[in-house]
Amino acid sequence: MKKIHILIAMALLSAGCNKLEQTPQSSASRETVFGSVEGLQLYANSFYNILPSATSVYTADNLSDYAARRDVPRFVQQGAYLPTLSDNTSASAYDLVAHGTDWNWGWGALRNVNYFIVNLRTSPLPADVKNNYLGIARFFRAMFYFEKVKRYGDVPWIGKPLDVNDPELTKPRDPRTLVMDSVLADLDFASENIKLANDPTRTQVTRWVAYAFKSRVCLFEGTFRKYHTGLNLSGSAATWLNHAAVAARKVMDEGGFRLFEGAGAAGSYRSVFTSIAPNATEVLMASVSNVSLGVLHPANWYYTSSTTGVRLSFIRSFIHTYLNIDGTPFTDRAGFDTLLFKDEVKSRDRRLEQTIRLGPYRRASGTSAVVAPPVFTYTFTGYMPIKWSMDDTRYDAGSLNDNAVPIFRYAEVLLNFAEAKAELGTLTDAEWAQTIGALRKRAGITGGLTAKPTKVDTYLRNTYFPGISDPVVLEVRRERGIELCLEGFRFYDIVRWRRGELMTMVWNGMYVPRLDTPMDLNEDGVLDVAFYKVLPANRPAGVTYINVSPTIGTAINAQRLSRDNFGEVTWQANITRTWSDKLYYYPIPQVDINTNPNLKQNAGW
Repeated sequence: MKKIHILIAMALLSAGCNKLEQTPQSSASRETVFGSVEGLQLYANSFYNILPSATSVYTADNLSDYAARRDVPRFVQQGAYLPTLSDNTSASAYDLVAHGTDWNWGWGALRNVNYFIVNLRTSPLPADVKNNYLGIARFFRAMFYFEKVKRYGDVPWIGKPLDVNDPELTKPRDPRTLVMDSVLADLDFASENIKLANDPTRTQVTRWVAYAFKSRVCLFEGTFRKYHTGLNLSGSAATWLNHAAVAARKVMDEGGFRLFEGAGAAGSYRSVFTSIAPNATEVLMASVSNVSLGVLHPANWYYTSSTTGVRLSFIRSFIHTYLNIDGTPFTDRAGFDTLLFKDEVKSRDRRLEQTIRLGPYRRASGTSAVVAPPVFTYTFTGYMPIKWSMDDTRYDAGSLNDNAVPIFRYAEVLLNFAEAKAELGTLTDAEWAQTIGALRKRAGITGGLTAKPTKVDTYLRNTYFPGISDPVVLEVRRERGIELCLEGFRFYDIVRWRRGELMTMVWNGMYVPRLDTPMDLNEDGVLDVAFYKVLPANRPAGVTYINVSPTIGTAINAQRLSRDNFGEVTWQANITRTWSDKLYYYPIPQVDINTNPNLKQNAGW
């Protein structure tokens, strides 16, 4: 959902356009809008529509390496994603990592911002007032263009509102360097000129939101240039990484935020995502619900329903990356790969129990709370998410969630700083303790908090990042995956690290030692699930039975065991997922190239 304040009447706003060639319309005089602070504020409210909705934040990781889902995304099926189809037909809504029409090849939101920027220059208001609103507008223009560059690479830079006969409507794409330098200039101006520093509602763009976003953008661009060597831009990567570190440091030193620890190691992490009001300690900006206005979202419905959404489930390879509670790698345990679910989740980083159903997890149902193990009518792997859903079944059937959804939070700022410094090779032990150490301490981890690691975790390197030999970079990436999971970062982290091959990882699940043997997943004395090839005649009541035979009728069975009669659960291994370099960019819709042949299509499409 969008911010509540975009529900304010939009009568003063000029209508947007979805394509570059369409003609915009104006519904109010310039004097009305630009002659008063109230007019500027009302117009600026329209920019918040550029922000991601709550739902798009917690569903964006549907396209990621660490999540199995009902269907294989068409984007990673050979020949299934085509530029000749519109974005709405070439992939399901849940496959669109970006947020809404203008995150794709729409340009209406940009014209709205540019119209404001150009006309604000003629306003009679004081310079500091104009610069504040200009900073807000340029923040949103930077956000608009950052998403465009992430998705398409080179795009046309347009710094003015276009009319129907403007020759720039058919201009070619500008170089990435020009566009990203312009994005950086917008963010520099925004962070230096936005006046608002403290917003108790956590719904407005503040100075600290601008700096946090700058750290996100610069980290992306710096690492993208470093690892995508074919661009021949690696020489400028360090400059961008330094910008990221400086911007993040500004928030760390002056913003007044800190990690929320008020609910202890067992609850502080998840409470940031289930709180009705945005957590003022850690959250810089959020999508906030409002019951009286009917502004709600369907997180529970999405993460509990067998028919709604894509039944997102974590894969076991990712769960293996959660450390032991003492800070050592879980994969250093003898026999880690054959541990039962009930055993592998014990004595781990306590974010694990706040991210998936395990052990004593309970949900309210009416007036009582009941234990809630993973439900195999939802999960394909056994690792069922709870990070965003409320622990009450009354939220489960519709858009009923009223928990705030963070868009910017302090933990990401710490991770941006740590990664930028690690990539530069300048992260100190003190900075490690302040960032990665602090995040792990909040999660109850007791070891490795005060000094950088010196030993490579071979599982992490071999499974995820074989080209990385620096243990500090590896551990920062581990931390980023765990801390930010299901917040919409993962796909483009993979893109900027040039590790698209991870999108073809096996969708593996919990270990099953034998067929026809019901298992108690949370040790509450109640049997939960069993796997079979021939359905047993005598079955304990309440047990979910999963067919893992090679076929069901005449169809290939998508859910199997890796060693046939035992092993890890696998899902959709019968459908080949592929990756090639062309997938680091999306194709420009062919209909838009037909309209403007100067755009040219991305390589390989």
